Amino acid sequence: MDNKQQKSKKDLVKFHQRDRKGLLVGSFIATFIALTPYFYYLYEGVPDTQTWNTFLFTYDAGAWEYANYAMWILTGKLIPLLLLFIWFFTCRHWWYHTLLVPIAMYLYQILNFFNDSVNYIDEFQLLHLVPIMAIVVPSIYLLRARMFDKINTANKSMEELEDEFKLKPTTLWGKIKQYF
Repeated sequence: MDNKQQKSKKDLVKFHQRDRKGLLVGSFIATFIALTPYFYYLYEGVPDTQTWNTFLFTYDAGAWEYANYAMWILTGKLIPLLLLFIWFFTCRHWWYHTLLVPIAMYLYQILNFFNDSVNYIDEFQLLHLVPIMAIVVPSIYLLRARMFDKINTANKSMEELEDEFKLKPTTLWGKIKQYF
């Protein structure tokens, strides 16, 4: 009997350690999401000049003409991208791979932001997204078809099927590793 109590105490300690870690990560993510409006307006601290000098670096706006305008464009692309990454890595639904399409779009726009030879950063991006969409859209369709096939042949609810198709890595690093 004493051995069972010790084992259950060890399991309880392990649960509290995992629960504490999850609470810490969840609190960090929630705080970051709550602060995103403030992060978006960080561009207002950038001067309306061609060159922005800080103690860390010097930024030349180049074709953007004003560093403030360039940072406004960058924060308008970066903040939604970060929120999409949070959604992607915390989503537990079977369709979360569809988030790769807007993530790829924002990544493409940010890469073009730093390319001085591009005059319009949001032009022709759909053509570059076609390869990603060619992989994501059919795979989501096939997954959905498998789910509806199982619904028609089995007596399972939609929630039970979603749980069956969920990938459940235990850590954030495990979720990242499943893609590479």
